[in-house]
Amino acid sequence: MDQTSTVTISNTSYQTLAEISALSGKPIETVLEQAIEQYRRQQFLAAANQAYLALRDRPEAWQEELEEREAWDITEFDSSPTA
Repeated sequence: MDQTSTVTISNTSYQTLAEISALSGKPIETVLEQAIEQYRRQQFLAAANQAYLALRDRPEAWQEELEEREAWDITEFDSSPTA
């Protein structure tokens, strides 16, 4: 069983959670866990996008990235089953 913790949130945030919970038929805890996971993923993708933008600002490094992608694309066909 997961350990639990208490977090203080505003009444407005709690009311929003309660409304989403009522509409979805899911417990508030589940709604909150799903919202946190969605936010975590959003932050991960934002950081990845920023890293790619920074990489593209370095032409030599970006060219290496493109070459590596091309190499991986070629290997995709190497693992095809033979008849």
